[in-house]
Amino acid sequence: MSLRVKVWGCRGSIACPHPTHMRYGGNTTSLEVDAGGTKILLDCGTGIRSLGKELLRSELKDCHIFLTHTHWDHINGFPFFAPAFDPSRTFDIKAGHLFDRGGIKSVFQAQMDNPVFPVPLEAMRANLNFDDFAAGDSFTVGAGSDVTIRTAPLNHPNEATGYRIEYEGKSFCLITDTEHVPGEHDENILGLIDGADLVMYDSTYTEEEFPARVGWGHSTWNEGVALCREANVKRLGIFHHDPDHDDDFMDRLAEDARSEWEHAFVVRELMEVELG
Repeated sequence: MSLRVKVWGCRGSIACPHPTHMRYGGNTTSLEVDAGGTKILLDCGTGIRSLGKELLRSELKDCHIFLTHTHWDHINGFPFFAPAFDPSRTFDIKAGHLFDRGGIKSVFQAQMDNPVFPVPLEAMRANLNFDDFAAGDSFTVGAGSDVTIRTAPLNHPNEATGYRIEYEGKSFCLITDTEHVPGEHDENILGLIDGADLVMYDSTYTEEEFPARVGWGHSTWNEGVALCREANVKRLGIFHHDPDHDDDFMDRLAEDARSEWEHAFVVRELMEVELG
């Protein structure tokens, strides 16, 4: 079986449901990865609500959730993730930036604690297993440990983790949220994405916007293209769209990116990519 990636949310910073944001989507980061019989979810932005409704219609009972980091746009869909209230289901939830700062469970508890949210984490009756690791670690998941997950630290306020998922010779990388240093390529990223079939990369800003936003923790599609070319990546998915970039803006950006590198495309909500 191939490696399949489905995008349930690809917007950055804040959800933006609006008629001008229909073609590329307004939900924040949430991805579903199928690797044989192993289901992996990446981030818990607002897109995970619809993903959860889809999971309820399936017979799948066990699932892995990996967090790139815990800024609001990457976690605030979790309280509305309906399968987490089902006692017959199990979710292994991991993050790579909090192992020495209280752990991932404490963040989810705080998000669902009074006076911020009326329903506590304890109301979720699924078997929730929280675990923390250090960005840079590698491990295997799946019944036969046939899925390899490699990680690397990213350059983002409060830290973030990049992921590479490998299955049967195919590889997918999620590199968000991260800020590049102009004129330099991040060696952590280059090592992680080397030879990957598909990389989705934080392309929040244009080159024109970037100088005024240094320190905000995001990058550009131009840097994504440069990294992917350097690392012999097969395809680049432009990801984590700025909420101020409406559909017409993204259409123009897609044309610019394709003219720069034919293997670059703009990620859209509900897009599915098969790597097989």
